[in-house]
Amino acid sequence: MIVEFGIVKMPDNNFFRSVYSIVKKIPRGKVTSYGRIAALLGHPRSARVVGYALNALAKESESEIPWQRVINSKGKITFKGDLVRASLQKALLLEEGIYFDSEDCVDWKKQGWP
Repeated sequence: MIVEFGIVKMPDNNFFRSVYSIVKKIPRGKVTSYGRIAALLGHPRSARVVGYALNALAKESESEIPWQRVINSKGKITFKGDLVRASLQKALLLEEGIYFDSEDCVDWKKQGWP
């Protein structure tokens, strides 16, 4: 179910829970994109809403849900204007064995899921 807030349409909490369920399945050492998760949920045009769901995680929930394993479709970390969160995400991914090239992109063929 989609709930409208002004111009932005936000899914209900079931969509967010579905996002979290999929993100929990991403294995250590692998990454996927916001768009891929949206497609897996049957909403291929809802990549941005997947990002909203991950951003809505409570700090205490972050350890249960590997949010850091979700990056943009270009293979890059996306935290516009938030260098602290971007640095944290990259550090967590490096710790998991994710490699970035000289342009800070991952290799989807080697590290992508599913």
